[in-house]
Amino acid sequence: MESVIIIVFVMGYLGITLEHNLKLDKLIPALIMMAVCWALVALGVDNFTQWFDSSKHALVDGFASFGHEEKLHIVEETLLHHLGKTAEILVFLLGAMTIVEIIDYFDGFSTIKGYVKTKKKSKILWIFAILAFILSAIIDNLTATIVLISILQKIVKNRDERIWFAGLIIIAANAGGAWSPIGDVTTTMLWIGKKVTTLKLVEYLLIPSLLCMAVPTFIASFLPAFKGEIDFVEEEEKPKSQHSARMLYLGLGAIVFVPIFKTITHLPPYVGMMLSLAVVATFAEIYSKSKFSLTDYDSEAEAGAHHSPVHHSLSKIEMPSILFFLGILMAVAALESLGILFNFASTLQETVPMMGTELHVPGVTGVSDLVVLLLGVGSAVIDNVPLVAASLGMFSEPLDNELWHFIAFSAGTGGSMLIIGSAAGVVAMGMEKIDFFWYLKKISWLALIGFLVGSATFMLTRTLF
Repeated sequence: MESVIIIVFVMGYLGITLEHNLKLDKLIPALIMMAVCWALVALGVDNFTQWFDSSKHALVDGFASFGHEEKLHIVEETLLHHLGKTAEILVFLLGAMTIVEIIDYFDGFSTIKGYVKTKKKSKILWIFAILAFILSAIIDNLTATIVLISILQKIVKNRDERIWFAGLIIIAANAGGAWSPIGDVTTTMLWIGKKVTTLKLVEYLLIPSLLCMAVPTFIASFLPAFKGEIDFVEEEEKPKSQHSARMLYLGLGAIVFVPIFKTITHLPPYVGMMLSLAVVATFAEIYSKSKFSLTDYDSEAEAGAHHSPVHHSLSKIEMPSILFFLGILMAVAALESLGILFNFASTLQETVPMMGTELHVPGVTGVSDLVVLLLGVGSAVIDNVPLVAASLGMFSEPLDNELWHFIAFSAGTGGSMLIIGSAAGVVAMGMEKIDFFWYLKKISWLALIGFLVGSATFMLTRTLF
């Protein structure tokens, strides 16, 4: 039965990886994979000889000798445990996405366009790379990429020139998301899973992530594509909300407040995110009354239905992404519960030569740096979410062990090497219709250099922390 479950997982994984070829949204194979895997677990529970207790990160003693009802009870308890842990991540993401949409509702991100005062391509490149690096650490790399490419489309009218900028934005956004607990879904998973803390994450990864962004950007600034000036055309834009800048700073400040709230209260991050959302939503409702006139509608109820910023923002949330995360995280949880990932960790370590410092895995002598580097390369080919989810089940290092920080960096920045390797790359691909092979030829080598420089920097500096 274990072999069948693994086959189902692999088939679902292929469905996710080949999303664009199959013309099938990746949430569909993810949800099917989750449901079928757990159904097979429940149907074949009497055939399993081992069970992994995620709360204790150890195999359950004497599981093979348990009766049918007792095994089913353990399966239900384990399923509830994993659903709770997954829900923490999803509720957190829902809150963050809603705040970002509220900012956009008030045209808050249009304030950023005012920072661009030059026509020189190389300067514009650095402006957008730095903005991507900073913004992705605050509002996540996916949202930062959407915002900056939307602004870029208003500044650089030539698409052939613009896709070069978009390529470097992907690298910078993924690098910026790696050193922040709220900058990338995988980093958020490690943070909520109590594998990393905010301060140590910044200490370990800020410099490697900065170099991962700066070195490719520096090299790119000497390429012919970034020589000369752009044809800047001033357009008459519609007037933005008078609360635009205010909501931008309020929203970003509310998101940054979440790690502070967690540090003070020791409550899960989603609690702080819900508080931040409530505060931002309160101001949004107050400001929206002055943004629109009630006289445009027949009744107050009609006006509220059309122009409540909270309702509007919730309707624009990427629910397919939320359901995809639910499916993939719960499917990986099924493999973890059967002890498959636990056993795979041992096998992987036995076949991969040791590099760097020794870390401690139950029954294993150490975790090679090469394993983590391969994880980064793998995240460029397939989604980094299941890879990090798998690592959570494979390794049992304590909070803030260097392994978790290296995984956060490797999975977060490795995806830049292919345009399909990260959420930022996929959304840029869709917004600008960037060809896979164009990116592979023009941008991938820059991303690889940034990844290797950042990884080498991490290996050199980790002994300082």
